[in-house]
Formats: sequence, structure tokens, C-alpha cells
Amino acid sequence: MSPTLIGVLGILLMLLLLVASLPVAFAMGIVGVVGFAAIIRVPSALAMLATNLYGSLTDYNLTVIPMFVFMGQVCFHAGISRRLFNAAYHWMGWLPGGLAMATVGACAAFGAICGSGPATAATMSAVALPEMRRFNYSDALASGVVASGGGLGMLIPPSVVFIVYGVLTEQSIGKLFIAGILPGLLVALLFCLVVLVQCLRDPRRGPAGPRFPLRERLDSLKGVTETLALFALVMGGMFAGWFTPTEGAAIGAAGSVVVAAIVGKCNLRMIWRAAQETIRTSCMVMIIIAGATIFSRFLAVTELPNTLAAWLAALPLPTWMVLGLIMVFYLIAGCFVDALALIMLTVPIFYPVVLQLGYEPIWFGVMIVLVTMIGAITPPVGVNVYVVSGMERNLPLQTVFRGSMPFLGALIAAAILLMLIPGLATWLPGLVQ
Repeated sequence: MSPTLIGVLGILLMLLLLVASLPVAFAMGIVGVVGFAAIIRVPSALAMLATNLYGSLTDYNLTVIPMFVFMGQVCFHAGISRRLFNAAYHWMGWLPGGLAMATVGACAAFGAICGSGPATAATMSAVALPEMRRFNYSDALASGVVASGGGLGMLIPPSVVFIVYGVLTEQSIGKLFIAGILPGLLVALLFCLVVLVQCLRDPRRGPAGPRFPLRERLDSLKGVTETLALFALVMGGMFAGWFTPTEGAAIGAAGSVVVAAIVGKCNLRMIWRAAQETIRTSCMVMIIIAGATIFSRFLAVTELPNTLAAWLAALPLPTWMVLGLIMVFYLIAGCFVDALALIMLTVPIFYPVVLQLGYEPIWFGVMIVLVTMIGAITPPVGVNVYVVSGMERNLPLQTVFRGSMPFLGALIAAAILLMLIPGLATWLPGLVQ
């Protein structure tokens, strides 16, 4: 049996294991070890397992994950998310659908200190949904904007998904973070336009709130000054080359504790809860990375990625059409597989293809994150939708899905713009030496 055929059978076996509800990390690890043993030999497979497990879990570059997660957890438990929403509401609440637009702004700001889509959706569900209901917003619009806006945590740095992509492809995590800034702001702007159009067509969906005096609007910024300064320090420092992403993560983690102390929310109980959530989330992500690394080694010895890359490159199709087919695959697969797991499963396969087609790796990373954001709000596995519905027990799942549908158009439009104007993702990283 040829190595390529073993690779195809390995992928099919892994899909069967996933359908059987085996955790994705173990599915990838088992298939990787068994397949490697079938092609090389059992002692080599066991040595590969030990080496890659140890290497993945002790990789210095991966220390950014627990530190950025801790930064987000401290900000959440310190109540900073509520302050962000309050500031956004004071500035945007007077518009039709202003509370929903404020939610988008708060999602973007919290995503910038959290790095996780589901965590952002969960936080904003607790903060924004009660306020929008108090102002008689429709449940569909309120829940849809929270579920969709939560996805901004995947795109706006620091993003856990970008960290994982950077580790898998050996690309600069700092440049990936910077590359996500403009596309993230573009998506946030398009989300606000979607809200505005819906509320202009039917003002009952999102009644306009009061217009606050300038003094009150400026006062609302006092509650977020420290947080925005922390984000500016972390991202600005990486952009200027003052420190690496790992050092920036350490500064962000320590700075979040300082910010919590400044707002009077720092205590041992809060730090302990944040540390517990950080350990739980970080262990989950890192064991998935270990499984993906083992699976990647198996694919490498099968030469399946290179075979697929050569086949796609030889197709009598323009390169943009081949890339379009890859994006359509991500679009469909994202409806069934969590974004983080999907990227870990597919990047080892498609990354060589993209390189052979001549596309920029940093741009491709932003592109697949943007496309997989769509899967976070589409059935049947719209993880953000399930998070919002789970946070509000009396909110039917179909209502959240219905409210999320208008925002799909914004994500698709952003993906098209990114394909037509790659500079949206590559211009800022190009300024970094």
C-alpha cells in the first residue's frame, strides 16, 4: 500500500473517530501514531510520539497562550467588559440600533484583550443582552449581534487562532496579530452597517437610546482608559519591535492585574478564578496542538500534502479559482467543525498548496480565520450561537441562528474584499522590520 493511500485512509479514519465523538486531539494523535507506524515502523512511531508531545508542551513560543488567556480572564472577572460596553453605549447608543452597535464595539474591544470568540460571546451575553432587552430590542437582533460580534475575538489580536496558525506554519505571531487589525476593524464596521440597515427598515428592532451630553461621553472613557492603554502598549510594543509576542504576552498578563487593581477589583479570589479558567483553556488548546503536530508528522511522511499541492497547481484553472475552492471548503467545513480544530486539521494539508500557488502566508492566515468565523454562527455547529443560547436559557436556539443570518453577508463581503485587496492584511505587517 502506497504512503499516499495510507494518508487518505488516515484522514477518513480520523473523520470516523470525530463522528464517534472522540476529542479532536486524541483523534489526530491516534491516527498520526498508527499511520506513522504503518509507513515507517512501530519504534519510530513511538519515538515520534514522545518527541512531539514533549516538544509541543514545552515549546517556548506557546507560552503566549496561557499569558494572553490569563490577561483576558483577569479583565473579564474584574468587570472591565461592562466598562467597555458602557463607554461604547454612551458614544453610539443614540443611533437606531445604537445598543447593538455598542455591543459590536464592545466585542471588538474585549476581543482585543481576550483572544477567544466563544469567551467574547459569553461575556457580552451577560453584559449586553439584558440591556438590549431593557430597551425593547428584538431578541433576534440582540442575540444575533452578540453571537456574530463574539467572532471578532478570533480576528482582532491577540487571537488564540493566530497563535496556533503561526506555530503550525512557523510564521511570525507578531505579524499575524498586526495583520488582523485592519480586517477586524473592517468586519466591525460592516456589522454596524448591517445593524443600521435593519433598524432603519424596522425601527422596532432596535429603538434609539438617549443622546448623552459630551461631558458624560468623555466621562465614560475614564473606565476604559487603562484597558486601552494596556492594549496599545502590548500591540504597539510588538509593532515597534520593542519586545517579542511572548514578552508582550507577559507584559499584558502582568498589566491586566495592575489594571484590575486600579479599578479596585483585584483580590486573591478573582486571581484564583482567572488562573483556574486559564489552566483549563490553555491545557485544552495545547493538547490539541500536540495532537495536530503528531498528525502533521504523519501527513509529512505520506507526502499527501505535496501530492495534493502538485495536483491542484497543475489544474487548468487560474490560481484565484483554486484558492476559491479552498475557501469554499473552509466555509462548508466550518459549519461542522470548530474553527480552532478545523485550522489544525487542514493547515498541514492546504498550507503547501497555498505556498505553491504563490500566495502570502500571513494573508492566508487572516483569510482562513475570517472564513471560519462564518462557521461560528452557522448551523449545525455554530459554537457562538450555542454559547449565547446557553447563557440565556429562555432564548431559543433558532432565534439566535435567525438573528445571526444577516451578519453572514457582512463576513462574506469582508472575505471578498480581502481577496480583492490583499493589502488589508499585508500592509501593516509589511511595516514591521
